[in-house]
Amino acid sequence: MADFEFWTLLAGLGIFLFGMYTMEESIKLLAGPSFKHLIRRYTGSRLKGLITGIISTAVLQSSSAVSLMVLAFVGAGLMSLTNAIAVMVGSNIGTTLTVWIVAILGFKIKIDAFALPLIGIGGLGMIFLARSLRYYSLSRLLVALGLLFHGLEMMKSSVSGLSSSVDLGSLPYTGLWFYLIMGVFLTAAMQASAATIALVLAGLHSGMIGFDDGAAMVIGANIGTTITILLGAIGGSNPKKQAAFSHVAFNTVSAAFALVLFPLLLWVILDLADFSQNGVLGIALFHTMFNCLGAAVFLPFLQNFTRLLNRIYPESRNLLSRFINLTAPDVVEAALVAFRNEVLNQLFLSVYYICHKYSIEPRDSDLEEDYPEHLVTYGGLAELHAEIFRFYSGIPVERSEAESVHLDSILRASRSIMNSTRNLRELLNEVLEMQAEESGFTLHAVQDFRGRLVNLKGVVTSVFQHPERATLMEDLDDYFASVEQVDRVFIASLSRAVRNEGLSEEEVTRLLMVNRLFTQSCRMLTLSMKGIINSYHGGSVTLDSLE
Repeated sequence: MADFEFWTLLAGLGIFLFGMYTMEESIKLLAGPSFKHLIRRYTGSRLKGLITGIISTAVLQSSSAVSLMVLAFVGAGLMSLTNAIAVMVGSNIGTTLTVWIVAILGFKIKIDAFALPLIGIGGLGMIFLARSLRYYSLSRLLVALGLLFHGLEMMKSSVSGLSSSVDLGSLPYTGLWFYLIMGVFLTAAMQASAATIALVLAGLHSGMIGFDDGAAMVIGANIGTTITILLGAIGGSNPKKQAAFSHVAFNTVSAAFALVLFPLLLWVILDLADFSQNGVLGIALFHTMFNCLGAAVFLPFLQNFTRLLNRIYPESRNLLSRFINLTAPDVVEAALVAFRNEVLNQLFLSVYYICHKYSIEPRDSDLEEDYPEHLVTYGGLAELHAEIFRFYSGIPVERSEAESVHLDSILRASRSIMNSTRNLRELLNEVLEMQAEESGFTLHAVQDFRGRLVNLKGVVTSVFQHPERATLMEDLDDYFASVEQVDRVFIASLSRAVRNEGLSEEEVTRLLMVNRLFTQSCRMLTLSMKGIINSYHGGSVTLDSLE
């Protein structure tokens, strides 16, 4: 056992993992928002989603980072579950590039010739170029690459003579299943399939294990990597559970086909492709082949699989929030859309609630059937408003000026919506007392106020259903003008009623107060809608003066 250096192996593994983590973080900083835009925009179909998953993961060198972005976009309503699964399938294929890099550079080239210079140059760059984030991240990437290959070299050297000291064939439980389970447990423990496969390549290079044993461990590593996303889905929303389940299902299907076709795959790689003398590259090819095979089997049934997921994890309708509870705020692009959509949802629910309180029946039962009256309460709306602000507070401050303007404009809209809801709710008792009048101007005023709510609800419903309609801003301008016109007409009518009906000072004061708050609420809600709609086109509306 003298040839086996345990602490060297452990140190090499730690350096390798740290290099992988640092490389992932550096590439994400260097890439900026470009890959987030790539993932968000180019996923309109299963094929596009697959290709996007392959490319983004191959460049970012992290399937977990891509998967987290995908989950955020699904929660924000930017990506369908079907296309999101296609991206994650592509991500599994893209991550095989890491194995090719390690297999080619780590075992075909003298690592020490460039690993230490990379660490040295990158380390100096991190010190002297720290003022520039881009150059600092680039220097950090060089250090990460150097650490990754230096760790691999340490793992190789630690087991270089182990094959002559240990006869794995003499162990009672070796075989295909033994190595498969070992791959599962190693990957689950380290939460990095690349590290497990690096150990496989080191063992294969030293002759400690055979090709079929290493291939079985690679299959196990593919199953074990699902542990990370399963842990992330515990206690999460249904879309996260659906995504986690799909990840497990795809990796399990790929592993099952790899096991069934195991002899055929080995024959293709070792005999047909003639990798019998280069098992390290053969393992990289095996890893790519069975992931591509799994994708070919899985993708044609993706639509049916999505329906199955929706039955297993049906969407809960017990929460008033529809978007922010499904989206992580740390992905700014997804958070912006989820935030805007949630405030639009808040707008609809608030007006829906007020109209119910004023006994105005819904005109579109199909649109409102998902919101039973007992769920939409003032307390629920207050909690939704607080949840919206909590989500806003969790969005990273590192964002562009335009993104900050949009966020602040939408937040002001949310505050104005809640303020208007409170005002209209508090007016209800006044209106009910006025409604008890049998005739006269007061009863006419109640009908006028109810008519304003009917018109408001029609406008809000139109905005809620078609927020991207090109003529919507013109319609809102017209509605705002009508709000002002109705206010002027009411004041003129009240003035005539004072002269003709002899209204008391108390009645006049009450009518003026109610009209003022109705008009102010309609103004605020209109400007809130304009602020939300403007965010679709890069504009903003100021609401502070009305709050």
